[in-house]
Amino acid sequence: MSVWEALILGIVQGITEFLPISSSGHLVLLQKIFGITEPTLLFDTAVHGGTLLAVFVVLWRDIWNILRRIVQPLTLYLIIATIPAVIAALLFKDRIEEAFSSGTFLGFAFLVTSALLLISDRLYRGSGKPGGYPARLDGPAQIRTQDEMNWLDALIIGLLQAVAILPGISRSGATISGALSRRLDRDFAARFSFLLSIPAILGALVLQIKSLIGNGAVPEAGTVGLLPIAVGCLSACIVGFLSIRLTLKIVREHSLWGFALYTGILGLLVLVDKFGTHFFF
Repeated sequence: MSVWEALILGIVQGITEFLPISSSGHLVLLQKIFGITEPTLLFDTAVHGGTLLAVFVVLWRDIWNILRRIVQPLTLYLIIATIPAVIAALLFKDRIEEAFSSGTFLGFAFLVTSALLLISDRLYRGSGKPGGYPARLDGPAQIRTQDEMNWLDALIIGLLQAVAILPGISRSGATISGALSRRLDRDFAARFSFLLSIPAILGALVLQIKSLIGNGAVPEAGTVGLLPIAVGCLSACIVGFLSIRLTLKIVREHSLWGFALYTGILGLLVLVDKFGTHFFF
């Protein structure tokens, strides 16, 4: 892996980890495009570490409020929403790894992300206020605040996050969609999704580090190179910081249909390549 390839992969990881378009799916695509065949587990661990640092920097106030008062409803809801993904990762680890090499699965998974975004936006209908989506709904059903969140909301969001372990299904897209479908406030929906990414990324890091210890990280570092690994980590952190801030603004003020259109088109292109052109799959 060259430094330029590492830079591009780090940038893409930073953008797609938080925008609702699937980081795992994009990294699979780029590795196919670049023809990267050497082991990338150490590199993947580094870029995930970079995006995790970005979350801590942007949401430090939210994190501090949780740490200084651990016993609170938000902590419980984060735990409930994390459990389904942990169970899915432990039970279906091998099946999930197989999905990363399937162009057919990847194409349909992008389409699933598109559908989730469209459905959640439909369920969360705005009143037509100019400049974006308002903080209320037409009719008797009103938007609910953080204080009105309940355990069922957390469980539904967690189940969608478990599905998003699969490549091509966006974790942020699935969890934000889950929160919006439950008519939770758009700003809180995005912040909860990013707070939920902390245990998700930490869990991925633990599994990757465990594999590195078992397989030996030194051979891979020699293959990929320490400089590309460092470049990928740094670029993922910087771009991830900007991506989180951008996503918060977009979710607060705008519809998600643009992301749905993008992932829908991307899914169709992957399927066309898989069953027709065979450039990458």
